[in-house]
Amino acid sequence: MSSCSKRCLVLLEKCKNMKHLKQAHAQVFTTGLHTNTFALSRLLAFCSHPNQGSLSYARRVFQHIHHPTLCICNTLIKTFLLNAKFYATLHVFTKMLQSGLLPDNYTIPYVLKACAALQSCSLGQIVHGYSSKSGLVFDIFVGNSLMAMYSVCGDVVAARHVFDEIPRLSAVSWSVMISGYAKVGAVDSARLFFDEAPEKDRAIWGAMISGYVQNSCFKEGLYLFRLLQLTEVVPDESIFVSILSACAHLGALDIGIWIHRYLNRATVPLSIRLSTSLLDMYAKCGNLDLAKRLFDMMPERDIVCWNAMISGMAMHGDVASALKLFSDMEKARIKPDDITFVAIFSACSYSGMAYEGLQLLHKMGSAYKIEPKSEHYSCLVDLLSRAGLFEEAMAMVGRISNSWNGTEETLAWRAFLSACCNHGEAQLAERAAERLLGLENHSGVFVLLSNVYAASGKHSDAIRVRDIMRNKGLDKVPGSSSVEIGGVVSEFVAGEETDPMMKEIHSILEKIHMQLDYNH
Repeated sequence: MSSCSKRCLVLLEKCKNMKHLKQAHAQVFTTGLHTNTFALSRLLAFCSHPNQGSLSYARRVFQHIHHPTLCICNTLIKTFLLNAKFYATLHVFTKMLQSGLLPDNYTIPYVLKACAALQSCSLGQIVHGYSSKSGLVFDIFVGNSLMAMYSVCGDVVAARHVFDEIPRLSAVSWSVMISGYAKVGAVDSARLFFDEAPEKDRAIWGAMISGYVQNSCFKEGLYLFRLLQLTEVVPDESIFVSILSACAHLGALDIGIWIHRYLNRATVPLSIRLSTSLLDMYAKCGNLDLAKRLFDMMPERDIVCWNAMISGMAMHGDVASALKLFSDMEKARIKPDDITFVAIFSACSYSGMAYEGLQLLHKMGSAYKIEPKSEHYSCLVDLLSRAGLFEEAMAMVGRISNSWNGTEETLAWRAFLSACCNHGEAQLAERAAERLLGLENHSGVFVLLSNVYAASGKHSDAIRVRDIMRNKGLDKVPGSSSVEIGGVVSEFVAGEETDPMMKEIHSILEKIHMQLDYNH
């Protein structure tokens, strides 16, 4: 290779923008490198940069290559994949097969990621078929990609078949299966895979902890985190985010504070994602001041962070601050999304600000072109109901229920029924309950209706509803609560006597009761 050609290749490596790349491309032609596989691959690779590259330029470069090699095709496939052009990824793969080029263990994983992103199990099965015929299915990279594709599509049975076929499994294989089972709610199966994994690295621990949290098994997630701390594995950001989410749902403030201090001691940089998880945990655990302080200290904020802070303020009934923060967000030119409006509607609902809520609904469509979803309408039904505008709320449910599916309509009617019960509107509650019972056979509907009858003095109707509930074999879901003491979260379920300290608890409660009677 001549010195000019070498300088051209160096120039390709140093490109900073498309202007530099085009200059380098010109040099490729003048130095005779237009057929050089490495030079062409570097041209295509630069085009894959989301902020600096150009997909249209990559297409034009590829179209002028008369006999693209496997390496060049792989580079273009990766370029399209990294830019979320999944159909284009599959198109290049198809053209590649038609030209007689045989994919390798780099091509197939890229293509399977595109199938997974498109949630297309059928396309993935076609690629799986080719992998089986060519023998690539036994390659660890191809096998793991197949398992990941099937897991994303919810077919863990197919993923398990691939798992069983791979002769030499890696830690990635185990973590993919754990995540796959967790995704479909099969937490026990995920735990079996976790327990059977010969070596547990950070990804395997993270997959199982995340699986527990995603399936609302928050206590189990915290317990597993405790076990992780007994090993030499150092938790990463994803594990901390999962545990902070568990703390937020359980109200385990002490554990959340310990994690925050641990991160500070370990000088772990607080990314936007980690900071958002911390402030969300503080807000949900009742310490809104710490959440605000953390929010104010953040040098950068994304939409998720703004939404978490607005939701936290709404949850605590600090409507004025929530609305001001929404205004600040607009001034910062952060475009709100559908989650932002769910949070702000909830804030208006807590304070009965029906007019402001409806104004924001109009703004959501006119200013931000966001189409209202069932979650928004459910919030608005709750908002109107809480404000005592029951007829308007019922009209809204009736007007839009035809375009909802059963689950979404159920949520709206539940919100309406709950508001009717809170305001003692027995007649409207009965109409809402009748509609709900046509959608679901849930004990909560009967309990709410019975309570509203009892509160309004219609005891015979309350007894009748309880009898219907008993005849249908529906049991009231027992209430539960959790308390954190010394970093240990204990859960108490109404009617259960399983806690080992239950006698001591009852003894203390009796003393408190006696003291109250004495003082009274």
